Amino acid sequence: MTDGGVDEQAGWSERIDTRTSHPARRYNYWLGGKDNFAADRESGEAIAKVYPAIRTTALENRAFLRRAVRFLTAEAGVRQFLDIGTGIPTADNTHEVAQSIAPESRIVYVDNDPIVLAHARALLTSTPQGATAYIDADLRDPASILAHDSVRGTLDFDRPIALMLIAIVHFLFEEHRPYATVRRLVDALPPGSYVVMTHGTSDLVPAAMREYAEEEIRAGRLRVDAVARSKDEIARFFDGLELLDPGIAPIVEWRPTVPPEDRPPLADTALYGVVARVP
Repeated sequence: MTDGGVDEQAGWSERIDTRTSHPARRYNYWLGGKDNFAADRESGEAIAKVYPAIRTTALENRAFLRRAVRFLTAEAGVRQFLDIGTGIPTADNTHEVAQSIAPESRIVYVDNDPIVLAHARALLTSTPQGATAYIDADLRDPASILAHDSVRGTLDFDRPIALMLIAIVHFLFEEHRPYATVRRLVDALPPGSYVVMTHGTSDLVPAAMREYAEEEIRAGRLRVDAVARSKDEIARFFDGLELLDPGIAPIVEWRPTVPPEDRPPLADTALYGVVARVP
């Protein structure tokens, strides 16, 4: 069954801007998907030129999500997820991982790309015991997310919720008040909830690569739509929360399931991953 819905689908096709790249569609391109346009592919290739390992990063980011959701469901007992920045549906979406362990799990997906909205039905294939919903909303407006009928109708804010912010917060620039935006969402969570985040960083890449990227930006060949934050800057999002071991770590080192020799080097996965508990 599904609770909530996708009533926002009306008129979605008129909203698609094929001339401007969108993170969800670019991510789809890196993962080998077909739901992208020339602008997304051009942007994706421009980034791959300065950071050739971007496809590896995208795949490892997805692997982190699977590990985090499995941990939260199987070990922490979480049965509710608010997944913001959903992206275009692919294998092992949050509800598929969670409900494979706990069929009664309830998930709300949030994204603002009309292409994701067009595929939202794929996110609503819930088990009979659980529920899924999708809303068309923007991380930059947390109040509208929290007040949405499908969010309130699907999730019980008196019970723990896992807030999933996978590769989305680095698209918030300072004018978007990133720390206040995330805090607004965290403050709405009941005790015993969790916050899961992956965030881009330049900490893990060689200095020469950073310098090359800066040259491409200055020359206008690389458009920057994300902020690479340091470990200390990312830590600010978790003030007052309990970081779970191993804390803020490169994504391939967060509770890995493969031995070190089978993991890509840190420079090929320039994302930090973290899971924290709301006390």
